Amino acid sequence: MNVFGIGLPEMALIMVVALLVFGPKKLPEIGRSLGKGIRGFQEASKEFENEFKKEAERLEKTVSQPMEAKLETPSSRKALAPTTTEAETEAEVAEAVEVAEAVEAEASADEKVTQS
Repeated sequence: MNVFGIGLPEMALIMVVALLVFGPKKLPEIGRSLGKGIRGFQEASKEFENEFKKEAERLEKTVSQPMEAKLETPSSRKALAPTTTEAETEAEVAEAVEVAEAVEAEASADEKVTQS
């Protein structure tokens, strides 16, 4: 029997020393808490291993699937056409010019009033 590189004689010596140090009343309690700690460590280790395996399988699945290049072609020239027509653009520019002229005229009228 070899646990953590410790043979049976070494294990017996450790048990005798633990019995002398902690006493017969505390030894079962220490054994239980040590067992719970080891069990918790083993469960965490298994959980980590399972998560690692799941991630490795997911990556393997992704890598094993062939990559497909998809070329996107426009269905018609309409998709590339601008959304506004030239007439709409010219109308917007003309309206902006009219607004600018009105603001300029109002500003010059205000200047004449303040100069008087």
